[in-house]
Amino acid sequence: MKEERKPIASYIDHTLLKADATMDDITRIAGEAASYGFASVCVNPCWVPLCRKLLEGTGVKVCTVVGFPLGASSSTAKAAETAAAVEDGADEIDMVVNIGYLRSGMDDEVLGDIKAVREACLGKVLKVIIEACLLTDEEKIRACRLAEEAGADFVKTSTGFSSGGATVADVALMRKAVGGRLKVKAAGGIRTLADARAMIGAGASRIGASAGIAIVREEHGQDRE
Repeated sequence: MKEERKPIASYIDHTLLKADATMDDITRIAGEAASYGFASVCVNPCWVPLCRKLLEGTGVKVCTVVGFPLGASSSTAKAAETAAAVEDGADEIDMVVNIGYLRSGMDDEVLGDIKAVREACLGKVLKVIIEACLLTDEEKIRACRLAEEAGADFVKTSTGFSSGGATVADVALMRKAVGGRLKVKAAGGIRTLADARAMIGAGASRIGASAGIAIVREEHGQDRE
């Protein structure tokens, strides 16, 4: 089932995960998120307290990443990172699945890894990044089903830091795998309004993008900056 048409800003996690992002950069994107009405800002964990303070009362959620970008840290470390982020004010957690475990057929370990983060979320929204560009279709489906079994709220295509980003085909496959039981977040390489609408048409309920302002300006018939 396709999402009904809503303002494109309401789908977007306004994202800045670069290692060299400064306090001024984070302050800027928080202000942009509040001004444009984005769903959330997505930042590295160290910036969660700042974003919580800046976005208080705006309705914009604070999203952060766990086990990012490789997914290969221990489950104990991921859970601790999650608990700290929640304590600091994160509303949503985007964790990276253990890709090596998944590709090795270690489904019990993958399930346990996601469950550890789910338990540390304390009821916050959990999105599981499967890094689809590194997986076969069978592995993508298996990752989605394990995320569902572990109690995740979303499955997410990509970190944006690997060899590929979101594709319409992957979003459609993931949406089919989880039905309406979980939502799908498309992220990585989404730079235009057409890109965003294609992902939504394929079944995405959320879009992770660093080009959110350009996308919104395009929707409103304004020149892209």
